[in-house]
Amino acid sequence: MDWSNTSALVSGGAGGLGGATCRRLVELGAAVVVFEHDGERARALADELGPRAVACQGDHNDDAALLAAIEEARCLGSFRINVNAVAVAIPTPPTASPDGEPHDMGIFRTMIDMHLNGPFNVSRLSAAAFAANEPDADGQRGLIINTSSTAALDGQARQVAYAAAKAAISGMTLAMARDLAPIGVRACAIAPGPILTPRLASAPPELKAELVRNVAFPKRFGHPEEYATLVEAIVRTPFLNGQTIRLDGALSTPLTEMSPLKA
Repeated sequence: MDWSNTSALVSGGAGGLGGATCRRLVELGAAVVVFEHDGERARALADELGPRAVACQGDHNDDAALLAAIEEARCLGSFRINVNAVAVAIPTPPTASPDGEPHDMGIFRTMIDMHLNGPFNVSRLSAAAFAANEPDADGQRGLIINTSSTAALDGQARQVAYAAAKAAISGMTLAMARDLAPIGVRACAIAPGPILTPRLASAPPELKAELVRNVAFPKRFGHPEEYATLVEAIVRTPFLNGQTIRLDGALSTPLTEMSPLKA
């Protein structure tokens, strides 16, 4: 790949995973659009990264904001990479409480909007833009990488909406890859375990110790930079398609509740 002529759109681009991805892509020579709900954070990262990065503020369920960001990516180079890294675990109520209070459907819908509808929306609009690209030697026009989670297969109590959304990200990946094969667009997903993003860094020490205890090897948290290098590896491996890749140190999670991570 000619990185110097390639641009990427990273949603959640100023977060822990997205920020590391933006930094790595710029290090490789690509240009990036840092798409983020928090415009101040997006601009701060774009300023840090220099002229190969542009900040775009918006919600990933907002078509107008996304289309503007895609146009920015096209202005920076050949837009061929979309990484969706909005992945915030937010403990929510149980399906029903012991006193008979049902889970609030508004909270459930908000979580699905954030963690499933939004990434799909960025994916579909990016794929449509990729269709106009000239194919490379493999016939490839673009790549979409979504972010699932180990919660997709091992959801904790009070995470029912988050686990459902992340399972759906994994579930749609192969179907999306097959959908987009005729236009030469690949689709993969990364399912991180405990990665030491700023949110997890601020978690209670006892929860962090328990999470590390359940990692097989290496016995530590993952680094956001490891997510970014996995993004790079997927970009560099055109035969890798339709897969959800766990990034978790062979984690096992006997925990049953993540409520200590409450904001």
